[in-house]
Order: sequence, then C-alpha cells, then structure tokens
Amino acid sequence: MPLNPAYTSKTPGSDGLYAYSDEENAVWGELFERQITYLKTRACRAYLDGVDALGLTPDAVPQVTALNKRLTQLTGAGVVGVAAIIPQSEFSALLAARKFPVATFIRTREDMDYLEEPDIFHEVFGHAPMLTNDAFCQFLERFGTLALSLPKTHLKHLYRLFWFTVEFGMIREGGAVKAFGAGIMSSPAEAAFASSPEAKRIEFDLITVLRTGYRIDIVQPVYFVIDSFDQLVNVLGQDIEAAICEAETRGDLPPRFEVAA
Repeated sequence: MPLNPAYTSKTPGSDGLYAYSDEENAVWGELFERQITYLKTRACRAYLDGVDALGLTPDAVPQVTALNKRLTQLTGAGVVGVAAIIPQSEFSALLAARKFPVATFIRTREDMDYLEEPDIFHEVFGHAPMLTNDAFCQFLERFGTLALSLPKTHLKHLYRLFWFTVEFGMIREGGAVKAFGAGIMSSPAEAAFASSPEAKRIEFDLITVLRTGYRIDIVQPVYFVIDSFDQLVNVLGQDIEAAICEAETRGDLPPRFEVAA
C-alpha cells in the first residue's frame, strides 16, 4: 500500500487494465502538459525521444500493459504494476530482469508539485522514457544484479548511486547540462530548482556519490553530472564492493542539508 493513507493502490481488472477517474486523468494531463513544456529545453535528448517512442500524451493515464509491450519491442525492458513501495530485494530482482515497478495510483491536486513516494506519474512520465535507451537499461540490469549479490550492509551506499543517477541524474549534452533523473522529470519543484543558478551541479565521481547522503523530502542540494550513459554502464564494471568499502572507511561527506535531531 502507499505510505500516505490518502492514497489507495489500484487493482487491475480481468483484462489487466487499471481504471482511472476523469479527475485522475485530468491530473495526469495537467502534470504532463506543464512538465513536458518546461522540460523541452531542460531534459536530455534520450528522455525526450523516449516520450515520443512510447507515445505518451496528456489524454489519459497510460496503461501498464501497453507500456510494457512497447518497451519490450524497443529495448527488451518492461514495466510491472505494483501496489506501491515494494521490498528492496523484489525491486532489485525486477531491475535485474530489465523490469521497472510501477505504482499505479496517482497524486491528487494537493500534491501536484511534489510527492515523497512514487506514483504513476513519477514512474511512467519520470522513469519509463529512459527505458527506451539501451545503455540506460544495461545500467539498471547490472545494478539490480549487483544489488542482489552484495551484502545487505552495503546496500545503503549502493542505492546512493541509484538515487543520484536514476532518480536525480544530469548529463552533459551539446555543451549544456540536461536532466535525465525521474525525480527531476516528474516534480515541477525539482525541475525548476535543478536548472536554476542556485543548484549545485558537480562532476560524477563514484566515491563522492557513495559518500553523499540525501533526504527524500527536499529538493536536492547537489546533482551529479555524467558525460554519457555508457559511463554509467562502465561504472558498474568496476569493483563496486571495494568502492563501497572505501567510502565506508572514509565516512560520509558533510551533509548539504539540515539533519533532523
């Protein structure tokens, strides 16, 4: 179930389709129109091409089965409808199979600008377009396989790599820095801040990423910038366990945010 009791997970019908109300479709449409207009000059080409390849429109909340079929044709990736937050082991196993879990409820107007937990707008508008990029899918697949093989004590640091790439990553493209992370794409507040002069954007460095903590309830105080999606794939060709051990030995960097008492 979703963490917020105001939301209820969707259950598919016998045809595999999820029912969305007129209001839910309207929320999807308003978010889509607002974000796609804003992102046209701020999102990377792979993301924008992915939106087109999937045929995403503001007309209605997309159906998981249709998206899964299209992704399978494009990159052999796919999406799976889930209740909401799932165990980390299940999440990792899906990634290892080139599948991405999709929470099927959608936010209300009260949470239009930001929602801590993932809804279908975050999952589909944020994540799905990047699943049309093969190098990105390779990274997710390798990440999931690695997460299943590492000791549980290392997973906190490993998932920092996921957070600062898949969720909030940025990429250098045509002399500019563009976004590709789903947390930026699906949040109006995050998208505005990530491209602002106030945002801290630094070169991607694995050890620095592994030593950087984060909070899920604020816009990110730092974004890491990669040069290509092949760079991400190559990162997972390194000895990640050794890198995590080094990061643990050196300790976390001073937080760039207020730490709760």
